[in-house]
Amino acid sequence: MDHPNATTRFGLIRHAETVWNREKRIQGHQDSPLTPEGERMADTWGRLLGAFCWDRILSSDSGRAVATAVRINAHLKLPIDTHPRLRELDWGRWTTKTVAQLREEEGQLVAAQERAGWDFQPPEGESRRSQLERSRQVLLEAARLWTGHSILVVTHEGIIKSLAHFLAGTEPRTTASVGVQPYRLHWISVADGRLSLDGLNALALA
Repeated sequence: MDHPNATTRFGLIRHAETVWNREKRIQGHQDSPLTPEGERMADTWGRLLGAFCWDRILSSDSGRAVATAVRINAHLKLPIDTHPRLRELDWGRWTTKTVAQLREEEGQLVAAQERAGWDFQPPEGESRRSQLERSRQVLLEAARLWTGHSILVVTHEGIIKSLAHFLAGTEPRTTASVGVQPYRLHWISVADGRLSLDGLNALALA
C-alpha cells in the first residue's frame, strides 16, 4: 500500500557499454548496440542488483538503455516502464563525433560551450538546463505515481551528472567534477515533492 508522505527511492545507473562508447563517439539521441562486454556487464548487474528490494524498473527509451534494462530484468523480473525524457542530451550536429574530432574541427566553439554550465548547448541540440528539467520532472512524476516504492532507473551518464550537479548545488562545467564515476549505482530520493541526493557511487557495478 502506498503512503502519501512516504519516501520514494531511486537507484540510478547508466546503460552498459556500447559500440560507440568503445569508439568514444557521442551518441546523444542516436544509438549503437551493446558490445559483447556490455551484454556481460548488464547480466552481472542483474545479479548484483538482486541484493536490493526493487518494485519496478524505469528506463530511458533509447535502445541501449532498454537492452541493458531487459538483461538486468532477466534476474529481477520486475515491471519495466520506458520514458523518452530519460534520454541522453540531444547533441545535435555533434552526434556521432568524437570529442577529439570536435576540438580539432570546432575548438573555439567547443571551449565556449564547455564554459557555459547549464547553458551548454551543442549546435542544433539541447541545453543541459533542458535535460535537467525533463529528467527531474520524470522522477517527481514517478514519485507521485509510485509513492514509497524503490525504483531502478536505467539511464545515461549525462542525466546522472546533471541531477547530481543540481542536487549538490554545483555548476556543470568541464573543470567542475561532481564525482560521478562510471558504472556505479547512485541513490536519489523524493519526499514531499523534493529530490535529495542520498549517495553517489554507492555500489561499484564493474
